[in-house]
Amino acid sequence: MKSTYFKYFILCTILILLTEATKYSLQFDKLLYNSLAENLTSNQIDNFFNLQKKWQWVSYLFIPIFILLKTCIIASVLYIGTFFYIKNDITFNKIWTCVIQAEFVFLLIPVLKIIWFCFFQTNYTLEDIQYFYPLSALNITGYQDLDPWLIYPLQVLNLFELAYIIYLSYQIGHLTQTNTDNGLKIVCYSYVPALFLWVTVVMFFTLNYS
Repeated sequence: MKSTYFKYFILCTILILLTEATKYSLQFDKLLYNSLAENLTSNQIDNFFNLQKKWQWVSYLFIPIFILLKTCIIASVLYIGTFFYIKNDITFNKIWTCVIQAEFVFLLIPVLKIIWFCFFQTNYTLEDIQYFYPLSALNITGYQDLDPWLIYPLQVLNLFELAYIIYLSYQIGHLTQTNTDNGLKIVCYSYVPALFLWVTVVMFFTLNYS
């Protein structure tokens, strides 16, 4: 378990550093200032940034909590899947370790985002950064003419999610001492429906509150 906690710490640390690198390299604060200037006064914007700077430590705390909750929920769903489809006794901690390792796949997303906007699309807006998701269906369709409730599911439909599912399938197959095909069956019967349910819930709330 010590190695799992270490991987979790490394994952959170890298994600925090990449988040800050993205904000700095893409001049996120400047874009946010220009966006807020359309509706707020200069004094109001300054107060907003001062408050944001004062409570910046909360964002550093949010990332580890978010990663912990996300990985524990996914590990729980997979654990239930192995319980129903595999006779081998697989512990929750082993599955959680696999999920932590799989999360490193998503670290490529902010890296590619920085590369894209620094070298390819150098003229961009705040919305371009917010909605950009490399190797996703949204990048093919574009977000400008889409209804807001369609944006998130098109973001989720991406090659990183596919790589995540394949890696989890391989690891589950290894844990259950079977094969990747059997691991893929467990992931498709547990994680994929849970992901679909989550996307549906987000779409529902977006549709009702947009």
